Amino acid sequence: MRAVDYGPLRPEEAEALAALAGLIWRHDYPGMISAEQIEYMLAQRYHPPLIRQTLARGDRWDAAHADGALIGFAHAYAISGGGMKLDKLYVHPDWQRRGIGARLLARLEAYARAHGRHALLLRVNRGNARAIAAYRKYGFAVEREVEEEIGGGFVMDDYMMIKQLAGT
Repeated sequence: MRAVDYGPLRPEEAEALAALAGLIWRHDYPGMISAEQIEYMLAQRYHPPLIRQTLARGDRWDAAHADGALIGFAHAYAISGGGMKLDKLYVHPDWQRRGIGARLLARLEAYARAHGRHALLLRVNRGNARAIAAYRKYGFAVEREVEEEIGGGFVMDDYMMIKQLAGT
């Protein structure tokens, strides 16, 4: 396996991140949500100026690179009540199941602990059995079901999962 380097996402990588997100979503989400909802959500969440805006406001973005190419990323931010919301965690399909997502998650956990956060929270599509199993493996538990209208006639049908962070 080629070496993978981890570090903070750089603002100039916003376009590469948007392209990678599009590749991943179009590969992983058909069958869970419609192609129209995939495109709607990509446009809403992965617009390069929005990515740069979240970087500028201090959100935590970590990136995984191989041979200089972006192959994975994670995004989190502090929320009220002392937690941290894991908003995005994705790895290129060719690089999945190699521990890259686990490493990105571990980096975010360490960051959360270092900043006094007591829990990581995330939302995951209820039909995404593979992701749910992975999150359970890394200590997350389903807290509740969340159904949310997101505009465009689309609904997110998720689980809210939580992981309590020891040592915080």
